[in-house]
Amino acid sequence: MQYFADAQHLRHHAFVVEGEREEGIKLALGWVERELEMRALANPDVIVREFGLLSVEEARQLGELAMQAPLRGEAKALIICASRMYHEAQNALLKLFEEPPQGTYLFLVLPTAGLLLPTLRSRVQILGGNKEYGIRNKGATEIAEEFMKANKEKRSVMIKKLATGRDEEERRENRDKTLAIVNGVETAVYNVGRSTSYIQLLEDIQVLRGYLHDRSAPVRMILEHLSLVLPRDGIRNRE
Repeated sequence: MQYFADAQHLRHHAFVVEGEREEGIKLALGWVERELEMRALANPDVIVREFGLLSVEEARQLGELAMQAPLRGEAKALIICASRMYHEAQNALLKLFEEPPQGTYLFLVLPTAGLLLPTLRSRVQILGGNKEYGIRNKGATEIAEEFMKANKEKRSVMIKKLATGRDEEERRENRDKTLAIVNGVETAVYNVGRSTSYIQLLEDIQVLRGYLHDRSAPVRMILEHLSLVLPRDGIRNRE
């Protein structure tokens, strides 16, 4: 998501929207209109492509489409909807999502971000988790808000609980909850506006999210670090 008018090097250009196709497209189009100030409908620079199972050949074609310059203005949005994606197709999109062409914004609308390979997932920002910017996942939103509002002692209890697990399934669930906290903090920062005071926090979040795609992710260290870098007075507009 796009955090800073005066820090363009941190401006996200690649997103995932989790949820039903129609609602996901609506969210992406709304973001384009709001953040890029582009007309979403009947605009050749706002492109929606829908697939069932995205193949590697289709992924390559999308890459070629993304490389084309905007027909109007300086920005272009490519919204890709898929029910599933071959791993080979995701690998074909890696370079594009890591370094989109200047002015090009990419959106993946998927039933769940869990469909993505860790390498691709680490390159995208998840849109979601609140009324204005996303398709709501109540459980994920609540745990993120609980972590952000908790005092030091309560956070310590949460961290201890999430850092343990009786078996692999419970540890996976705890990693998912930790990822929800990381994404929730990032979304909260975006929602308060374009304040440059949060640049370091956003950079830390990008690194932490990458670690969480490993089965042996150090959940305790990730959450303890996040707790330390969160502002003591909460996340609020600092412009």
